[in-house]
Amino acid sequence: MLVCRTRRAAGHPGEASQVRQGRAALDPRVLKVSRGVNAYAEGSALVELGQTRVIATVSLDPKVPHHMRGKKEGWLMAEYLMLPRATQDRQNRERNMQNGRRHEIQRLLGRSFRSVVDLKPFRNQTLVIDCDVLQADGGTRITSLLAGYTALFDLADRLVKRGTLSEWPLTHELGAVSVGYVDGELLVDLDYSEDARASADLNVVATAAGLILEAQGGAEEAPIAPDAYMALLKAGIEAAGELSRRLHAQL
Repeated sequence: MLVCRTRRAAGHPGEASQVRQGRAALDPRVLKVSRGVNAYAEGSALVELGQTRVIATVSLDPKVPHHMRGKKEGWLMAEYLMLPRATQDRQNRERNMQNGRRHEIQRLLGRSFRSVVDLKPFRNQTLVIDCDVLQADGGTRITSLLAGYTALFDLADRLVKRGTLSEWPLTHELGAVSVGYVDGELLVDLDYSEDARASADLNVVATAAGLILEAQGGAEEAPIAPDAYMALLKAGIEAAGELSRRLHAQL
């Protein structure tokens, strides 16, 4: 799927990096992962990618949507929310479901997570993944993907160790990253200042083995040549794999 975005990433927590804080063009930001940060959720995680921070929880709901009734597997859905002071200026708390950007991100999250989870062991249950952005400095949907996957890992680890599940339900190791052309240079893992200046960008979701789950994005100013687009995609696949390896090293 190719979607051309018309809205830049929301907000930044103070001074955005103009020099990538010393990292090279193809290097992702520092990744920090914490599991089990919520005492009540069946699975939870806090993930920090640079200065973007997202908390994710997984809840097991003992029912499935109407379209899944009678089938021999469960369902998974995701919700995404930007908290009021996640950005430099306070945004009003979202109190309705009419936010188009929010819907777009939730669909991306849901599709990606369903692609890496075997839902057959969760028959007649819905896994609800809530991703809340605590602080935004670009890449909030990418960080939400990493946080949601980590929360799923936390859930799976608990259920297998408890004996509730006999087999590991995660079928692939998920990674995700943003890539874009900024001032003519291909950059990986854009912060807010870079994302705001990008002439083209992609959000790439891939497995650690290099299989593509989704590539979302496109040109911002003028059409992009196929070879330039493919260079973005290739860099995104490689960087998503690197972030997946960094994530699993901290689990």
